[in-house]
Amino acid sequence: MHFLPESLENYIKLHSENEPDILRDLTRETHLKVVQPRMITGHYQGRVLSMLSKIIRPGKILEIGTYTGYSAICLAEGLTTGGVLHTIDVNEELTDIQRTFFNRSGFGDKIIQHTADALEIIPELDQIFDLVFIDAEKKMYDAYFEAVIEKTKPGSIILTDNVLWSGKVVEPLDKKDLVTSKLLAFNKKLKNDPRVETVLLSIRDGLTLCRVL
Repeated sequence: MHFLPESLENYIKLHSENEPDILRDLTRETHLKVVQPRMITGHYQGRVLSMLSKIIRPGKILEIGTYTGYSAICLAEGLTTGGVLHTIDVNEELTDIQRTFFNRSGFGDKIIQHTADALEIIPELDQIFDLVFIDAEKKMYDAYFEAVIEKTKPGSIILTDNVLWSGKVVEPLDKKDLVTSKLLAFNKKLKNDPRVETVLLSIRDGLTLCRVL
């Protein structure tokens, strides 16, 4: 999922905001204790998410796909006073590490964890969200998008991660590769969806930014 030379990636990180100590600790903990640590958001993308959230100043954030909580903490940095972030993940084994670092970050009282299928939780949330971040099961992106857009308003932002899928979106498609096929269809849909305006950003593994119209 890294498309730039390592030297350029290091230069970008060196000339962007420093990674907070709490997130460096979370990265270390994730690599020590969790399978597939490469799934963690990471320094540069984390600072991008933080900056976007601070610009938007959301009162309500929804995150689909918590993993160990790195991106949730980044997004929570931009919450307004009294704001809240709902984050959803199916993996019960990660709830303790999430909560530990949420509390250590200082945003523990602003972050509400849900452990279940996102498509079951989203309809139950009686909220209109200013900012949504989708980073869960890639084959379900279209379903997640349709569920969350009903919980937004004009001007809300929907971010979707991993939309370049390690470059597979521009490689010859293997007919057995259902994930890439689904992502190709999803990316095309967002480009043509009259409900949103869309920019696909070449950040890490691809980050789509949609503004609800």
